Amino acid sequence: MLKILGRVTSINVRKALWVLDELGVAYEREDWGLPLRDPMVPAFLALNPNGQVPVLIEGDFVLWESIAIMGYLNQTHGGGALMPSDSRAQALAMQWVLWQNNDMASHWGYPLRAIIRKEPGFDDPEKLRQSLANWTTKMAIIEAHLAQSGAFVVGEQFTLADIAITLGLHRWFAIPFDHAPMPAAEAYYRRMCQRPAAKAWLADQTP
Repeated sequence: MLKILGRVTSINVRKALWVLDELGVAYEREDWGLPLRDPMVPAFLALNPNGQVPVLIEGDFVLWESIAIMGYLNQTHGGGALMPSDSRAQALAMQWVLWQNNDMASHWGYPLRAIIRKEPGFDDPEKLRQSLANWTTKMAIIEAHLAQSGAFVVGEQFTLADIAITLGLHRWFAIPFDHAPMPAAEAYYRRMCQRPAAKAWLADQTP
């Protein structure tokens, strides 16, 4: 059976799990990733030399990097159902998947460690202020897009982009601080929370 290695508190692991649930694919999951299980051990590094989750194992096939895993699952187990058939719409969906991974996610690390995890060394008020300001700037981009995009991130079809963006929004709304108003993003997020396959990965999860 297909197996996913990774802890469910990881957004990137939840990307893979949500895709699997949307497609109705059976799988096993095994906890890896600190603080549950250190991935920097030889057995795990033999699967992913980066020592990061998630890792997909299917028979003798091993795959890491969450975006690659999402695409593989969609094509192999979903017949491409979670991407548009039009090449331009496909490109737009991937644009937003990559944007979430590279831009949206680039500024929440300090707030997460400072506000939620309260890690030593993440207690500089100015660094926190700047990180929140930078994050808010990125959030304004998706807020403006969702205000005029239609039902989903790319028009009227649910795609991999919706999984990535919604999980990013989950982190935004779950970390307590004085948020700038994001009415379009909030309305979209609440709609996505109603999807049966989404509920396990958006409710009662550490941000």
